[in-house]
Parts: sequence; C-alpha cells; structure tokens
Amino acid sequence: MKDILFSSGIGFGIGALFTLCRLPIPAPNVLPGVLSIVFMYLGYIAVQFIFRQAV
Repeated sequence: MKDILFSSGIGFGIGALFTLCRLPIPAPNVLPGVLSIVFMYLGYIAVQFIFRQAV
C-alpha cells in the first residue's frame, strides 16, 4: 500500500509540474497508448500466474 501511495504522489507531482511548465504530459494521451500499457501489465501478470501454477 505504501508503494501505491508513493507512486501516486510522484505521478501527481509530475503531472502538476508539467502543467505548470506548460509542457505536454509524459504519458500516452490516446486510448491505444493507454490500452497498450494496460495489456502489457496484464500480460506480465498472466505469465507470472501461469509459471507459478506450473511449478
């Protein structure tokens, strides 16, 4: 839980800093980009689950 709060705070701070500096946000701002990150994470979790079950 501590990691989630820390990373959320860092992400919020970076988003605020980029907004104040009038820079584009350093993250995909379109649906395909966001979905690629989500499915990359889901693939990572799926492979971990499969190999954990095989042992």
